[in-house]
Amino acid sequence: MNIPVFIRLYREAFGEQAPLPLLFFYSDTPLAVTEKTNGCFFKALQAVREGTPVSLNAAVIGCGGGKFYTGFSDMPEHVPHFVAAKERYKQTPEMVLDFIRQADVKRTDKAFLNFVRIDQAESFDQAEGLLFFATPDRLSGLCTWAFYDNNAADAVTSLFGSGCANVVTVAVQENRRNGNRTFLGLFDPSVRPYVGAGELSFVIPFCRFRTMYRTLPECALFGTHAWAKVKARIDSEADVK
Repeated sequence: MNIPVFIRLYREAFGEQAPLPLLFFYSDTPLAVTEKTNGCFFKALQAVREGTPVSLNAAVIGCGGGKFYTGFSDMPEHVPHFVAAKERYKQTPEMVLDFIRQADVKRTDKAFLNFVRIDQAESFDQAEGLLFFATPDRLSGLCTWAFYDNNAADAVTSLFGSGCANVVTVAVQENRRNGNRTFLGLFDPSVRPYVGAGELSFVIPFCRFRTMYRTLPECALFGTHAWAKVKARIDSEADVK
């Protein structure tokens, strides 16, 4: 698997101006020195999108939920009541606890969680997943790619959870089970201020990406009339910007 080859194919499919995905992985040493982020750590990912890697740990992540869902801490005791009574994302604290039990978040034995734009990465080694920020037209292409070789009802899945849960937790869990799901996310209102108004996330866990890397040039994103029309609109919108 070759990063420059993937970037070439990705840009051929989605346009030269398509935002490149972020690669994320755990390590014992940091990829970059990163200042503490108060609140949601998605604030720090804008720098990654612009080409500056970040390395997160419990000291850098300022949100208790973010520390938990990335595997750096246990769940803070106040979270179930906060999510239910303050944020009102679940009807009761008991429902939050049930969700957390189902999520089965594991503590990491690594010191850092790194995010790097894929063109800044040296290899796919240790990757947990790829995070795409995508508009509806690009999501159409990403989903089309994911559906190409997978007839399962959950080939593309959307789950309840925070932004960090729908990016990091789901990828880690899917990798541990060697699954085939991909994930739509960033529906959580708390993370929305830190991403584009017209963007959602699409996460490909690395266990799934191993296959999708090979199927990209085979699927409808290459040489079909339907995708050519969508790509023309993507290109025209990029030209306006």
